[in-house]
Amino acid sequence: MAEHAVIVQFQYGSTDLEPLFELENQLESAIETAKAGEYDGNEIAGDGGDARLYMYGRDADRLEEVVRPILGAASFMKGARITKRYGPPEAGVREVVVDSALSWAGRSVSEAGGAECR
Repeated sequence: MAEHAVIVQFQYGSTDLEPLFELENQLESAIETAKAGEYDGNEIAGDGGDARLYMYGRDADRLEEVVRPILGAASFMKGARITKRYGPPEAGVREVVVDSALSWAGRSVSEAGGAECR
């Protein structure tokens, strides 16, 4: 599996993890069905605040396309930031960060106020 990544950072806002686990099941199923890669897991602060979801595949854009509708349907994803990484986690690998990406479904990075990092 190539090392493109989609990392979603968001404020979860609860210590009840059941809704997060339900979302993870939906993401895992959609990614597997689309053969777009794999859902790797989450990191979440003990107080239920800052959280991240990690997904990997051959094509970060395709992976984002598959998961965006699912993420957008979750109320706790409001204001989430998506980072697409186009290679392994090392210096010089291209990344595209889309702030509040789920509020701007269907728009390009430049229209959505995203930033491209190199």
